[in-house]
Amino acid sequence: MARRPDARPPRGQTSSGPGRGDSDPRRGEGAPPQRANPAPSRAESGIASDPGFVLLGEFGRAHGLNGEVRLKSYTADPMAIGSYGPLTGADGSAIEIASLRPAAGAPDMLIARVAGLSGRTGAESLNRLALYVARERLGAPEDEDEFFAADLVGLAVVDRAGNAIGTVRAVPNYGGGDLLEIASAAGGSPALLPFTKAFVPEIDVAGRRIIVDPPEDLFAPAAPRDPDAA
Repeated sequence: MARRPDARPPRGQTSSGPGRGDSDPRRGEGAPPQRANPAPSRAESGIASDPGFVLLGEFGRAHGLNGEVRLKSYTADPMAIGSYGPLTGADGSAIEIASLRPAAGAPDMLIARVAGLSGRTGAESLNRLALYVARERLGAPEDEDEFFAADLVGLAVVDRAGNAIGTVRAVPNYGGGDLLEIASAAGGSPALLPFTKAFVPEIDVAGRRIIVDPPEDLFAPAAPRDPDAA
């Protein structure tokens, strides 16, 4: 669950995407490479564009030799992806997650085992398969400023004038509040925008878009670090 508060962070703390600070909290062992415009997942059955389904995660490469596979979770609590029961793959297949455990280095990266699959070959067959759940199974948030993180992933991001900014890739939280990870429509590295009313004044889940009021330097590359700085 992602919550959109009123507060606007202090000046100079508006975003912290790759290249926008001393470190990237997404980087580390087990983290997938960052792509400005992710390539399409495996052949889809139309589920990706069906508003009746919500994207919850995507399998990555096989992990080890015993049938485990990496899984990037888009749920607010990454481990919660295992609590929805059988999920639907982008190819229409039924996927039942038998077990989950955190992967090292990235809070949204898990190691999963899928019922009915064993061995490395079986795990490799899942690579880049996106996982969905029927929207009706999620219910509705109790507060108007609360949103399922999975509902936000994939939404188009535009400014107040209707100009395309990018697409929501994820809704991470590194301890300072929920953020929108936005892949730029112009390409390049993604950026993080605080998920507050000041930066995100309008959300139209049904219309599949978010209106934002971003800082001018949202996608600007990081300035070179001064080696003499303390």
